[in-house]
Amino acid sequence: MADRIGKSVSQRQLRVGEMIKQSLSMIFIKNEAKVPDLQTNIITVTEVKMSQDLKIAKVYVMPLGGKDADEIIKKLVEYSFLVKRTLSKKVFIKYLPKLIFRKDDSFEYAEKIENLIKQTNK
Repeated sequence: MADRIGKSVSQRQLRVGEMIKQSLSMIFIKNEAKVPDLQTNIITVTEVKMSQDLKIAKVYVMPLGGKDADEIIKKLVEYSFLVKRTLSKKVFIKYLPKLIFRKDDSFEYAEKIENLIKQTNK
């Protein structure tokens, strides 16, 4: 497997990424991170990409219905220390990675491609 840069992704990166994804999903569903003014139970964690040294985790999220996505991402970035602290109680690995939250644009991209295909078929 290769990521966008062309470097191969190891099985370890995939396993750790999946473990963090599942843990963050449960933290958000149960609203355990206690991010001020944010109901995390509306947030879906779609993917977690780990750096090769496993010290950085890019967390791709999308709020339910895609509403207020930019504001939610801003809140998650601002209070990522709260999310990381909660995650540290759920995941037991040598180094807990730095969490970088990103909006998942893959759904919008897929919809755009689908619309283009529909237009060409008319």
